[in-house]
Amino acid sequence: MPWVLGVPATLAVLFLLAPLLGLLVRAPWRDLGNVLAESQVLQALRLSLVCASAATVISLVLGVPLAWVLARARFRGLRLLRALVTLPLVLPPVVGGVALLIAFGRRGIVGQHLDAWFGITLPFTTQGVIVAETFVAMPFLIVTVEGAFRAADRGYEEAAATLGASRMTVFRRVTLPLIRSSLMAGSVLCWARALGEFGATITFAGNFPGRTQTMPIAVYLALEQDPEAAIALSLVLLAVSVAVLVGLRDRWLRAGSAP
Repeated sequence: MPWVLGVPATLAVLFLLAPLLGLLVRAPWRDLGNVLAESQVLQALRLSLVCASAATVISLVLGVPLAWVLARARFRGLRLLRALVTLPLVLPPVVGGVALLIAFGRRGIVGQHLDAWFGITLPFTTQGVIVAETFVAMPFLIVTVEGAFRAADRGYEEAAATLGASRMTVFRRVTLPLIRSSLMAGSVLCWARALGEFGATITFAGNFPGRTQTMPIAVYLALEQDPEAAIALSLVLLAVSVAVLVGLRDRWLRAGSAP
């Protein structure tokens, strides 16, 4: 390896791993079990897992078709649409939370109709947590899957269509298997982003234990009162994220590349 590349690569690894090693070194290992056994912590962890999973499912249902449109459709304003769809990737999460309040709040441009017509109120509810996490996480899935749609060999799709398969059959039986590895990788990234979401969630859904208090919010609050508890909670999120990203993502990518 050329030293011109090796030195900055080593510095990058040290920079990225130093904070994680700091968590491990400063972790209150003796009291870790007691901290994690608290009912409020378990509630926050369970809520985080449930909401992140729900946000990922919604992102798959809505994001995969949108990714297909961005990759295959041709119309005026496509570039603008792509930029707007991926805007949450760079938008400050708190700004996203404010935007969600304006759109889906009880007096928001959409929320007021949801409340008046269906009696649905999203802010400061568990459903609001899911909405906030979906808003910030879905673009990760869309970007990954759109790239896969663009790179997929369309010859297989054309062959299936020539044999009489409908468009939906081609999409379900040919296109999706072609992008399986990218779809799984995007889902994992989406789930991990939703699990770690903080800014939009606390702005749009608030902090109510058992209802909207996710693990990142619990970590932030614990940092002000009990730093050791905050480290313990951070270790839980770290362990879950590493298990998902290293275990599931690598396994799915190997499966997707297998002949």
